[in-house]
Amino acid sequence: MTDLNALVQILIIGAARLLILAAGILIVANTFLSAVKTVVLPRSANTKLSRTVFRSVRLAFDLRLRHADTYEDRDRIMALYAPIALLTLPMVWLAMVLIGYTLIYVGIEGMALYDAFKLSGSSLLTLGFERRDTVFGMIFEFSEAALGLVIVALLISYLPAMYSAFSKREALVTMLEVRANTPPSPYQMITRAHQISGLAQLSELWELWEVWFAELEESHTSLAALVYFRSPLAGRSWVTSAGAVLDSAALMLSTVDMPNDPQAQLMIRSGYLALRRIADFFNISYDADPKSTDPISIAQDEFDQLYDSLAEAGVPLKADRDQAWRDYAGWRVNYDRVLLALAALTMAPYAPWVSDRSLPRGTMYRRNGKNGK
Repeated sequence: MTDLNALVQILIIGAARLLILAAGILIVANTFLSAVKTVVLPRSANTKLSRTVFRSVRLAFDLRLRHADTYEDRDRIMALYAPIALLTLPMVWLAMVLIGYTLIYVGIEGMALYDAFKLSGSSLLTLGFERRDTVFGMIFEFSEAALGLVIVALLISYLPAMYSAFSKREALVTMLEVRANTPPSPYQMITRAHQISGLAQLSELWELWEVWFAELEESHTSLAALVYFRSPLAGRSWVTSAGAVLDSAALMLSTVDMPNDPQAQLMIRSGYLALRRIADFFNISYDADPKSTDPISIAQDEFDQLYDSLAEAGVPLKADRDQAWRDYAGWRVNYDRVLLALAALTMAPYAPWVSDRSLPRGTMYRRNGKNGK
């Protein structure tokens, strides 16, 4: 009977060690896959670990935002959100590898938890003050040290790619201030083009922004942290810039009395496809095939006010105002939902017809006014 009890105890201990070993291997494997999908994989991949890190850091920032009374305060706080979350992510990866290998050493060596943790830390950080002479122990020690170096190397390569994409994104956002002011508005873009170079010259701008949207889709899904990186100046945002350009093109096609511009149509399609792909990454719902008669966030009286303002500025407009409104709404419905959702997600600064209907107004909103003129 004693021998049977001893055998049962040995089997239980062996099974427990196998479960601990399996749990450790699973943690290490999932952590490694998370790092690869986040940094190396050249496509959108929403991993649970990365998402948890960003959400946890966001909760801490949300607590701080409760004491911010103006948009300027919120922007100053949120400017640190993406960098801190991004630097926290590799620390979490290393911590998960540390925990995973601690469980592995407990499973294969039967070590006490403290001794396994000390061995795991020594191997991961390549300190070398603790080691095992068994074959399997040395194999896992070497693999842990190599994995730690790989994660650090991934971070070193990740940041330059991130900031290169950020700089490319911000170049056109900064240039937009010349044409559309800060905050950017369709009124400013159209009237300024009419007064300076002629509305026909906007076709060249649509080509640039078509490329910008294509690059935005690629970079902001494969390097999703870029979505939260804020512009160098508080009043600028990639979301509000995208909205102003899309609305300007939609107004040119629907309202301004000019020959139809296929390049404007292509740019709008490039724009709403890019915004939708980014929305997909963040699980933002939208109608993928909206009808031109579906409601949008812009009211017709707002459109009428802009129509009158453009007429006062001497912009040639189509005579049938109601048809112009229906045509504009038919373009806007393709990107209305995702544009406003991304403005709210990124806490974008005030801009007419974009973040003015997704964020509460602060002192910047009052200072800048409502009509964007």
